[in-house]
Amino acid sequence: MDRKIEKKGLRWKRIIPIALVVALLGYLGLNLYQNSGKSRLNVQTERLLFDTVHQGIFQEFIPVTGAVLPIKTVLIGAVEGGRVERKFVEDGVFLNAGDPILELSNPDLQMNYLNQEANIVAQINQIRSNTLLMEQQSLNLKETALSVDYQIDLLSKRVSRNKSLYGDGVIAEVEFQETEDELKHLERRKKLMKQTIARDSASAVLQQQQMENSLDLMERNLEIAGKSLESLTIRAPIDGQLSGLTAELGELIVEGSQIAQLDDLSDFKIRVQIDEFYISRIFTGQLGSFPFAGERYDLSIQKIYPQVINGAFAADMTFTKAAPEGIKRGQTVSVKLELSAQEEALLLARGGFYQTTGGNWVYVVDAGGTVAHKRDIKVNRQSPNYYEVVGGLEPGDVVITSSYENFGDKDELILK
Repeated sequence: MDRKIEKKGLRWKRIIPIALVVALLGYLGLNLYQNSGKSRLNVQTERLLFDTVHQGIFQEFIPVTGAVLPIKTVLIGAVEGGRVERKFVEDGVFLNAGDPILELSNPDLQMNYLNQEANIVAQINQIRSNTLLMEQQSLNLKETALSVDYQIDLLSKRVSRNKSLYGDGVIAEVEFQETEDELKHLERRKKLMKQTIARDSASAVLQQQQMENSLDLMERNLEIAGKSLESLTIRAPIDGQLSGLTAELGELIVEGSQIAQLDDLSDFKIRVQIDEFYISRIFTGQLGSFPFAGERYDLSIQKIYPQVINGAFAADMTFTKAAPEGIKRGQTVSVKLELSAQEEALLLARGGFYQTTGGNWVYVVDAGGTVAHKRDIKVNRQSPNYYEVVGGLEPGDVVITSSYENFGDKDELILK
């Protein structure tokens, strides 16, 4: 009896569905494994930035923008007002101290000087006249005192003779007493004359001092008036380049107004603008540097302006050595302002991740380079290039430093 033989190819129709079911179950199992306990996200590595944590020199600094200024600027003002009669120089020239710039005219000031000069001459003449009168009065008093002394001398001799005559009974007692009374009167007059001469001498000295003080005051006023006349010729106070001079012949200059300025170009300083966030960390003597013509030039803060304008304050920095040749006034430079000394530290490159994590955690790539795990870290200071890592990372760790904005809060990143 014949037996029907089945075709072997029919078994594959059963195997294929079974294989598909097994593959589906495996895929679902793998997804369940991957999603069990940890959240994961597949990312493309070509969109990421990486940095290897390393030990190096860390220095906290900030870049600030500065403008080159002359080391000294002196404003030139009109001490006295007047009309411009003469213009000696033009704007932009280099002047030496004392060189004339403008000559002004002021008739009122000139008349005042002449009046004060005339008053001084009159005062000098008055002092001389008073001095002569006081000397004449003193001589008269002394002459009177000499006359009294002479009369006393004569009367004393007469009293001595009358005393002998009165004792001998030649003259009467009345005549003798009258002679004695007259002598006593002259002695009293002599005493009074001494007092008068002393007071007159003291009064003369006092009047002389008062007149001399008055004359000295007038002479000082005249000296001030003379200086005011001299100030009508406006001169350069220092050596430097003149700028801002716009006055023309015939123009009326108001007293106290600024007419120009002088810039001392023998040296330069850099005025930098610093964000107000750092105002408590900036002090005089703080160092900075900037590159120029292929070389580095060091600066030091000499003056800090505490006024905050538009969120920033200014500071003047001077060169620790000679200023670079070729630097120009008004030129803008980028200064590296140091906030700390150079120290050995664990460094991680700055990146967009900080905006998301605040420096509290990062994604660290494993040794195989296929998975990045979330890890808590701690950073301290930062510079424009690096963060100072003080916990959570070791030298050699590879960290994703680009932005984490699209990663959410996943525990692991699967790197594709």
